[in-house]
Amino acid sequence: MVFVFKSTFFRTYALVYVVLLMLSINFHANGQTPESDGIHKIIIDPGHGGGDPGTIGSKTYEKNIALSIALKLGNLIKANYQDVEVIFTRKEDKFVPLDERTIIANASKADLFISIHCNANPNKNPYGIETYVLGLHKSEDNLDVAMRENAVITYEDDYSSKYQGYDPKSTESYIIFSLMQNAYLDQSLKFANTVQTEFREHTSRHDRGVKQAGFLVLWKTSMPSVLIETGFLSNPKEEAFLASEAGQEYIATSIFKAFGDYKKNIDSRSSFSAKLHFTKEIDTSNTTLAEQNKGSENKKADILFKVQITSSKKKIPTTSKYFKGLKEVDEIGSNGVFKYTVGSKKSYSEIVEFCQQIRKQFPDAFIIAVKGSKIIPLDIALKEISI
Repeated sequence: MVFVFKSTFFRTYALVYVVLLMLSINFHANGQTPESDGIHKIIIDPGHGGGDPGTIGSKTYEKNIALSIALKLGNLIKANYQDVEVIFTRKEDKFVPLDERTIIANASKADLFISIHCNANPNKNPYGIETYVLGLHKSEDNLDVAMRENAVITYEDDYSSKYQGYDPKSTESYIIFSLMQNAYLDQSLKFANTVQTEFREHTSRHDRGVKQAGFLVLWKTSMPSVLIETGFLSNPKEEAFLASEAGQEYIATSIFKAFGDYKKNIDSRSSFSAKLHFTKEIDTSNTTLAEQNKGSENKKADILFKVQITSSKKKIPTTSKYFKGLKEVDEIGSNGVFKYTVGSKKSYSEIVEFCQQIRKQFPDAFIIAVKGSKIIPLDIALKEISI
């Protein structure tokens, strides 16, 4: 017993020493510090991929849902923030080792890292969204989630050497995270809290809170980093929601809005923030959606880009004081939610400029694409037109 204890202690001590040394090299080699000059580059990391399906639901794979949400999130950011470069760790169904994901992030000197995942539990009842930052797990549930996500390294060749002897199945390995000095923890926590607040207050998703655990994909990232578990594939109702196009857009839009709030906060404190210039008057005198589509039943509907300013489960009169100063506010019903938009452009570049003007009055406004009378994914719309 004594021998085993000492052996375990010295193995753990050696592992901790090596990991802390690697972390020190990692932070200094990239020459980055916690101070931010604004948010200008973001890494979006869809979990799993290729031969690694991740969590498996009754009809779905985590890898596919994570990729779809990630692409939708990235397209929303690219469409609405011209000063932000979006980089994906993968854009297709392929396997990317965890260390390569962080290498991509660090090499690009990104300002924020968002990893997208889906959760699971042996019990089918748990549901809701939780956001993790790097740290020591404070419950067995957190440890179980980290162990499951970290097990992806077993798909990699010689993973034991690559990750300095780390064993994703050993609780001993997780001791290293209690000693890590994460220079970006405060900023990571701020963004994580913003994400959960958005889901809780504006999209009515069950808030499971901000948590800490030892995720390898966050281990060496030299920037604020979070891992978002977007819901439980083990819960039949939530799996159906996550598998739906509307559900994925709902999740992506919520994260996008949280990103906007976080970026605004960081940029406002930076002397290097980009200063947007808006015109004094906002012209929203466009024809209504019904008028634009009139007489188009027998021909292919045009794709129109519009600016969504709000949404509600209850109807809001378009003459409401909420829309004061705006002309021709359109209402679009979608999956039991009423979305309110202004503007209507065939040109994507024109709607980007228009959106910047609208966001002076409605900071959370963003671009959507409409075909006929239906909202379609922005990435699909962009493929069908010449920007």
